[in-house]
Amino acid sequence: MPSALVRPTTREISDASCDKEWDRVSGDPATTTFKLVARLHQVRWREARGLPMGTEPIDDTGGRPVGSRIPLAYARQTNASFLDPRVVEAVRHRLGNPQPHELLDEKRLYANLLSSMPMCFNLFGTITDPESATRALRIWWPDTPGKVARVIFEWSPGRCDPAYLGNKTSFDVAFLLDLGGGKHGVLAVETKYHEHPKAIGIKPAHVNRYREVTAASKVFTDTDLDALMRDEASQLWLDHLLALAMLQHPSRAWHWARFITVYPDANPSWPRASARYRALLRDDRTFGTSTFDELVDCDALEPAVREALVARYRCWD
Repeated sequence: MPSALVRPTTREISDASCDKEWDRVSGDPATTTFKLVARLHQVRWREARGLPMGTEPIDDTGGRPVGSRIPLAYARQTNASFLDPRVVEAVRHRLGNPQPHELLDEKRLYANLLSSMPMCFNLFGTITDPESATRALRIWWPDTPGKVARVIFEWSPGRCDPAYLGNKTSFDVAFLLDLGGGKHGVLAVETKYHEHPKAIGIKPAHVNRYREVTAASKVFTDTDLDALMRDEASQLWLDHLLALAMLQHPSRAWHWARFITVYPDANPSWPRASARYRALLRDDRTFGTSTFDELVDCDALEPAVREALVARYRCWD
């Protein structure tokens, strides 16, 4: 377990051009401390590499400096947020192949050092070939069946498709699996870093579909779905529902699915939310959690990649 984090002083936050109000989580001082420490860590990482400071707003039109960002034009020109040329290639490939109804925020991807989106590319972007990805999954989640056929970032099997969820939910990265015999599976991942769980506004038009998928999955206890929709665990629920909807799709193309959330060891908000959500499941085989340290502190990735990830993101002991 990480040691207790020391909350930065007001002077440290001010000198780093950070706004402490962005990181304040009401009633949760431990998560607030983590968010402040993580923001300052990104400032120090940027400064150590001589990268210029970005602004709010993020689009280089002027505004106040933000120490945890880099200028958008500079970020696009230099790919400074990405830790390996293979990650840069993965980003370029994804941006060059847009998907219908996608919500991918290119500005945040390039210029917001705190965002979990570049973290996802940095964590998984060096293992996008099927052989490397299959080897990594054997180490991280050894009960994953079959072999990896494709690795796709910011992916949904069908945004706004009523045969799935009818909404725009997507996975940060999906490992599409060849199970043999013409069968397919998916190991879907959502990465978190600086964020803390928040209740998602559920659109009334989608509620009936969410209830259908929940009931048909038979993996939940007698859950109060109305309460869950207002709960911060609703983020996990919607992502998990997308994986479950794939198993229920009329095409019967998907024969295995698991949704996994990856979060920092030192961010206390995600273990709490994940534990609360897992308690709603009578069968948790389609849901899992992993920490940043669990993925990095093993030999699934090359040593140089692991070292770069630790330097960039680990702000705890």
